Amino acid sequence: MELTERQERILNIIVEEYIKSARPISSKFLEKEHDFDICPASIRVEMQKLTNAGLIFQPHTSAGRIPTDKGYRFFVDSLFNKESGIEDSFGLDVDNLFFKEEVAGSIKLLQDLTREVALISSSLTLGYLFEHQVSWKEGWARIIKEPEFSEKEIIDNLIETIEFFEKEIVGFEDDFDSSLPINVYIGDENQFAKAKEFSIIVTRCFFPEKEKAKLKGSGVLAIFGPKRMDYNKNINLLNCLIKNLDEQRK
Repeated sequence: MELTERQERILNIIVEEYIKSARPISSKFLEKEHDFDICPASIRVEMQKLTNAGLIFQPHTSAGRIPTDKGYRFFVDSLFNKESGIEDSFGLDVDNLFFKEEVAGSIKLLQDLTREVALISSSLTLGYLFEHQVSWKEGWARIIKEPEFSEKEIIDNLIETIEFFEKEIVGFEDDFDSSLPINVYIGDENQFAKAKEFSIIVTRCFFPEKEKAKLKGSGVLAIFGPKRMDYNKNINLLNCLIKNLDEQRK
């Protein structure tokens, strides 16, 4: 289905509002909070078309709508298609990390980068170095505060997902689309059955060779979270990281 401009706007707003609130979005809310210049009945018609297209769904009768995996994918693809510059508003000071006295090499830098990305994204972040075959994880305390992780089973599934990712990370390179600096895997797009409730944003990191700091090699940074994660913020954050690392390599 090819969406009209109005349908695309409604879908994007539903995704954005659901990411913020974790609550189904109703036509009344859209009419009250956003200017569509149409009546609530017309908004409901457009929402039903998006539902029929499999982009949003109604979790129960009389509820609003929430995005499906397909709806999230449409939203993420639209972010990549935007011709906008990278907004470096995160305070991600890669230059400072490189020249700290305590940064003795690539492993310490990976730990610091992973910690910074986890802090800024408020998500669980995993860093991996291919040269040393080591991984580092940060952000557990933040992610389990999300409403999706109120059940122990979901936390267990996340743990198993991360263990699977670490185990298969070398082979994972074969599935990584090298034409894109960042890959996003949403729900059913993930290889592991117990990862269907999560999204993973992954980028390759190429560290510049700095003899004094013993930096070299490449690795992976992956952000894990519920499908309701803030894609716009997290994708832009990793874009900033890639840009900063590239500048260090010059």
